[in-house]
Amino acid sequence: MPSASARAYAHVKGGILDGTNAGGQFFTEGEVAEAIGVSRTPVREALLRLEVEGLVRLYPKKGAMVVPVSAQEAQDVVEARAVIEEWAASRMWPHRKEILDDLGGLLALLRTARKSGAVEDFAAADRSFHERIVSAAGNAILTRQYHSLRERQLCISHIVLRVSDARMDRAITSHRRLIGLLTTGTKADFLTATHDHLKVAHEQAGSIR
Repeated sequence: MPSASARAYAHVKGGILDGTNAGGQFFTEGEVAEAIGVSRTPVREALLRLEVEGLVRLYPKKGAMVVPVSAQEAQDVVEARAVIEEWAASRMWPHRKEILDDLGGLLALLRTARKSGAVEDFAAADRSFHERIVSAAGNAILTRQYHSLRERQLCISHIVLRVSDARMDRAITSHRRLIGLLTTGTKADFLTATHDHLKVAHEQAGSIR
């Protein structure tokens, strides 16, 4: 069974990543402790860990605030993603057939989430889709770094995807294109499609103010 600190960490972080705890929201240790039935000490430990990750800002004897996503941070995250994803798109090409079933399943999850309007599920499936491609490239260090970036990307996604349902539709079309190119396309075409996909993400990140 997870420790009290681990439970508090998962509870708060989960709320941040799924958009329940939005940027700028303030909460106290006592509120978290009461919500999950633990004492304040493990909550304090969890919040210190989340502060190191840059997800919350602590105010001694007051509580914690969810760090909002700034326009500059959104751009920085997408640019860092691009470095890893475009590298991974080239490196994973010989292993593409090994991940087609996984990607197809995640595309189905994207479609289901779009139909039900479940933005958090959509963002999570989108994250997993790209993580699967990166992990197929076989560099464990970059995969871990990418995982960290994608966690912040989830926070960004909850902002930009709510602006327009059409953005989710475009994302589905783009993901379907990527799978198609992995199946019958060329490596050059897949690299171009990956670049185009990230260009859209960069433009969407620019909508954050």
